[in-house]
Amino acid sequence: MTSQPVERTPIRSAADINLSDWDFWERPMEEREHAFAVLRGLETPAFFAEPESPFATPGPGYYALVRHADIVEASRNPEIFCSGDGGSTNIIDMPAEFAEYFGSMINMDDPRHARLRRIVSRAFTPRMIKRFEADVEAAAARIVDDLLEAGPGCDFVAEVAARLPLKIICDMVGIPERDYGLVFDRSNIILGAGDPEYVADKDAIATALLSAGMDLQQLVQELAAHRADNPTDDLTSALVNANIDGERLTAQELGSFFILLVVAGNETTRNAISYGMRLLTLHPEQRRLWTDDLAARTPGAVEEIVRLASPVNYMRRKVTRDHEMNGTLYRKGEKVVLYYRAANRDESVFTDPLRFDILRDPNPHLGFGGPGPHFCLGAHLARREISVMFRELLTRVPEIEAGEPELLFSSFINGTKRMTCTF
Repeated sequence: MTSQPVERTPIRSAADINLSDWDFWERPMEEREHAFAVLRGLETPAFFAEPESPFATPGPGYYALVRHADIVEASRNPEIFCSGDGGSTNIIDMPAEFAEYFGSMINMDDPRHARLRRIVSRAFTPRMIKRFEADVEAAAARIVDDLLEAGPGCDFVAEVAARLPLKIICDMVGIPERDYGLVFDRSNIILGAGDPEYVADKDAIATALLSAGMDLQQLVQELAAHRADNPTDDLTSALVNANIDGERLTAQELGSFFILLVVAGNETTRNAISYGMRLLTLHPEQRRLWTDDLAARTPGAVEEIVRLASPVNYMRRKVTRDHEMNGTLYRKGEKVVLYYRAANRDESVFTDPLRFDILRDPNPHLGFGGPGPHFCLGAHLARREISVMFRELLTRVPEIEAGEPELLFSSFINGTKRMTCTF
């Protein structure tokens, strides 16, 4: 990102907005919020050329879906708005060589998606998450112990927000503590490759992504080979030995799912916790409201944090056949991009949508994705981690406040790289 202030054309109309221009994502958050409000006000979704990429040729362009209703409908109709044709995590089509590492079920359609999700979903039911409850509570308590020992002025992201989801995901999978640093580093590269802090040379992004994916896949394949002969009660053992109606995971499926799990399960919850701490700092009245009845108000507070944080900014879909939606005809082969953060600020759904309100009810946010087969598999775990972490903080460090966040430069992840805290 640039270090000097840049003079940019004020956003007065949709003609001033280009979601494919990196300059747009360097604008202050307030300007981007305004831009998406402008796009929501259009009669039909705006169409943009695809962004330039160092590892693929841009395609024909895409429609930006920014209204809550459009994203809900597209999510509920995966047979029309598919994920598997070129991938869902990039606007441009994913090159074939990336599929080995990033071709997980998030980039699949049924029946293959349903087969894989059926095998792995048993580890993420509320009943299974209940098994990890004591581990989550013990880890959060230890993190706050260390925070109090370190004292004010430390980096909240590194010392608090990142540690809990990283430890829980690694423990679930069976990754030893000595490899936590590798998982953390490679996750940052995979989701932050556009930020020069993580990949300084933009022409080296493809190499950096593939290298990070290779490192994580090698880690899980070595672990899986050991667990095949020496099973334990961790998730890797369960997945390696899973056999449902004769179906088993291939080595490639296991590796790419592992990458999805450790990256998505680590980064997204980390960013929700960081964003939530900043919200509580900016809105002390909401903090008081929460602490006045911690047990009763935690579920609503967590949902409101996830709504406003919207850790994943978008997913992409490709149209499989001509389809009319809310007055717009989408033709076979066209792309649509589902901007969840924009939908979570839709004025037609959320009263005063930029306001942080832990009592907001109803709160049909799309922070875990839209309804349908691609709804976040780890939503139960993420909610639990966020709940426990804030319970520890609000009861043991009630005066903690967050400084100005240093944001990740990304169009895909709404991330916080660093943020000091005081207490």
